[in-house]
Amino acid sequence: MRHHDPSPSLGILFSIVLIPALACANPEDALDRDAGAGLAGGSVDASVLEVLEWRPIGPWRGGKSIAGAGHPTEPGVFYMGSTNGGGVWKTDDAGVSWHNLSDGYFGTTTVSSLAISESDPDILYVGTGDVSFRTNISRGDGIYRSDDAGRTWRNMGLADTRNLSAIEVHPRDPDLVYAASHGHGFIPDGNRGVYRSSDGGETWERVLYVDDETGVIDLVMDRSAPGTLYAATWNGRRFPWTIQDAGARNGIWKSTDGGDSWEEITTAPGLPAGLKGRISLDISRSRPSRVWALMTAEGDGTGGLYTADAPGQADWLPCRDYYCSGNGLYRSEDGGRSWERVADNPNFFQRPWYYTHVAADPTDPDVVYVLNTSIWKSTDGGETFAALTTLPHGDHHALWIDPADSRRMLGGGDGGATVTLNGGRTWSSVENQPTGQMYNASVDDDFPYNVCAPQQDNTSICVPSRSDEGAIWDYQRWTTAAAENGGIAVHPDRLDVSYGGDHHWIARVDRSTGERRWISVWGENYYGTGEDQLRYRQVWDVKLFLSPHDPGVMYTATQFVHRSTDEGESWADISPDLTRADETRFEATPPSDRGEFWGLTRENVGIEWYAAIASIAESPVRQGVLWTGSNDGLVYISTDGGGSWENVTPPDMEPDTWVSVVEPSRHDPASAYVSANRHMMGDDAPSVWATADYGATWRRIDADFPDDDFVWVVREDDEQPGLLYGGAEWSGVWVSLDDGQNWRSLRLNLPVTPVRDIKVKEGDIVAATHGRAHWVLDDISPLRQLAAAGAALR
Repeated sequence: MRHHDPSPSLGILFSIVLIPALACANPEDALDRDAGAGLAGGSVDASVLEVLEWRPIGPWRGGKSIAGAGHPTEPGVFYMGSTNGGGVWKTDDAGVSWHNLSDGYFGTTTVSSLAISESDPDILYVGTGDVSFRTNISRGDGIYRSDDAGRTWRNMGLADTRNLSAIEVHPRDPDLVYAASHGHGFIPDGNRGVYRSSDGGETWERVLYVDDETGVIDLVMDRSAPGTLYAATWNGRRFPWTIQDAGARNGIWKSTDGGDSWEEITTAPGLPAGLKGRISLDISRSRPSRVWALMTAEGDGTGGLYTADAPGQADWLPCRDYYCSGNGLYRSEDGGRSWERVADNPNFFQRPWYYTHVAADPTDPDVVYVLNTSIWKSTDGGETFAALTTLPHGDHHALWIDPADSRRMLGGGDGGATVTLNGGRTWSSVENQPTGQMYNASVDDDFPYNVCAPQQDNTSICVPSRSDEGAIWDYQRWTTAAAENGGIAVHPDRLDVSYGGDHHWIARVDRSTGERRWISVWGENYYGTGEDQLRYRQVWDVKLFLSPHDPGVMYTATQFVHRSTDEGESWADISPDLTRADETRFEATPPSDRGEFWGLTRENVGIEWYAAIASIAESPVRQGVLWTGSNDGLVYISTDGGGSWENVTPPDMEPDTWVSVVEPSRHDPASAYVSANRHMMGDDAPSVWATADYGATWRRIDADFPDDDFVWVVREDDEQPGLLYGGAEWSGVWVSLDDGQNWRSLRLNLPVTPVRDIKVKEGDIVAATHGRAHWVLDDISPLRQLAAAGAALR
């Protein structure tokens, strides 16, 4: 077992940092000698950290992919883009294995669109962002181009567009390219619209713009007449507490002159009346006059659903609460001049602001696919559909179909990318893509320790931090108590027992017996329900932990703090409401009678529940010192185990600030660190505070972070006081040797990806990323030694 001397000499430190360099006999020798000399004067060149290296530990199973395409002439070659920091990946063997292409080139690695030039397949364009509008979307930094099949990349601008929904490349001119921008996901934005470049992305001009609320969510080109384009506009927008998914300017536009002019065809005969939601478009390539549009729409307002609570009793849920009469798959046979609704299956419109995708077979005009939680296929022009049942995962966002062989397809969804060469009879695995979106990390006390976490739209999962077999294999991982989103706590004395958040419930799992039981604070049906109808308001990624002083005590939080002393069999509320509790934000997705905007479809899984505690922790130094931070901008402390609470919110913390992590000091009961952000209010600035007097006063410790990169988490080292580690959205992991006064990058070889959580365990740092799964930085003794010596990094 490794032993770390808590007070090493400086000689030990520089034997650590110099030996690897001397062994390599490279030019860094001189750099290390300079660093050694600098320490005597109180500072060390930050290059000494380069001896450290991050190590991926998985899990190797896919995260969300909403973009992809196949090579037009090489059957085994496909490219896919993964959101939230997953980046661009390529397979040469039809999905058997994937390798990353974007590392080292992309400034942000959330991919929302991807296109291959048909006339020169070595030329690829990738749009960054995320247009599947959950609260966890990450911003992009424009469009990238590769001229060598993805080996190298250049950023070609459009950074301020943030979310590029579609890219179309002229079939005979690889330098004539169109990019559709939905724009900012959270605030009004003047960079929305359709952009055109005739010089391969060197310069851009905007050729379609509606307004700062309404972006372009889809764009398709008629390959037989490339000057003909169709665009779908949408005002979809997230708030921390709700979603806007319908607007008066949402609709369909057509250009026949390469984008020089556009005609709105939203009111063409056959299309529905009223407000529209999200719209997806496609063209049947073998019959280009046939155009498809999948949309939610208010229609005449008569659509709805009867629900029976008891025999003979029924309630009518109107359009704005469930299903709108205008929802449907629409087909045009004359290039959009007139339309006919051919399908209105309610399954096509589950959470339509998140899905809503239609894909036309390029070789058979009667074959069309609709994507949602499943993929449905029609072979009769949309009259009837059957679900594809062989896909390895659900929740689908992209389907590329080979224009020369429609049996060859690539699908993208919440579980990653998957390939078929036989028309969907079989698909490649998604268990080979380390692009998981992890919400947090929990480490147990096993040897070697295991890392457990919830993975977005998958199960929770535990993986060993290392393996005596060299690689970490699939059979060595297992699922635990949580689902895709909740916190996890492993009992320190019974490692087979774990507790975890499962959507808005809590479960206890005993791995040794297979027993699973619910231990939720309160049994309520949360789906599709506004906070005004609930007893408890709880964040999506449920917070819970075992007391570091007594593992028989468990805490969780809603708007209240709850404590259990019997493994969740019973709970006591030990606090008042510790949020701002603004009741105007308690409603499920508002109806469209609020005005020309807002919702046609409810958010039905409670992701936007607001005025809830988003972070809770107990001091590991003094039992009963409890801290909370809410998702609407309040920080509270109790120093008597929940008997009384004091609002200690930093004076400069604005309302609607999401407090992501409160970290009590590992060494001082009066000290704590608060990481927070307002990115869902349109402000990406970092916000980190520290207190040394139980929250009576605060100081800002975020000056060294990039101005436009918010910080998710700050953790303190468990051996060295004042040694801090920070995790940011795009700039990775940071380190401070002096209690936050100065920060330096510790990203090293870590990919560009959001770092949502950090844990320190047995002298290692564990980073939970939201796009590249888990990474471990082994043996941080050099950092501890530098901090103990009072050194500064320069």
